[in-house]
Amino acid sequence: MNVVALVGRLTRDPEVRYTQNQMAVARFTLAVDRQFKKEGQPTADFISITVWGKAAENVGKYIGKGRLVSVAGRIQTRSWDGQDGKKQYATEVVADSVQFLDRANDGGGRGQSQSDDGFDFGAGSGGGFQPVEGEDDLPF
Repeated sequence: MNVVALVGRLTRDPEVRYTQNQMAVARFTLAVDRQFKKEGQPTADFISITVWGKAAENVGKYIGKGRLVSVAGRIQTRSWDGQDGKKQYATEVVADSVQFLDRANDGGGRGQSQSDDGFDFGAGSGGGFQPVEGEDDLPF
């Protein structure tokens, strides 16, 4: 089973592009803290994330650098021939769902009008907004 769940902060604003068929694709890098840290080792991993469709448009519109998000999806590898003729490889997480975990004024980023609540930009919901239970509503 190929399932990935990550929580981290965006290292930069998402880059949104469109395919020839006008399908949106957003790419960003997520800094994910390591649970166990060794002396002299990095304390975070920087993971490439790709989101497609309406969810990609919403990510580009409402999520920015520094925002804390959760990503659920799968790991995907791809390869291509580079300009120098050598085979190039990439491993990335293709996100099915991206959720806010902080408020815009807590972690920076975009989306002032609707950013007081978290939103789920999941493919399962058609890429629309699904309110996520806020911190203030949690029973603990």
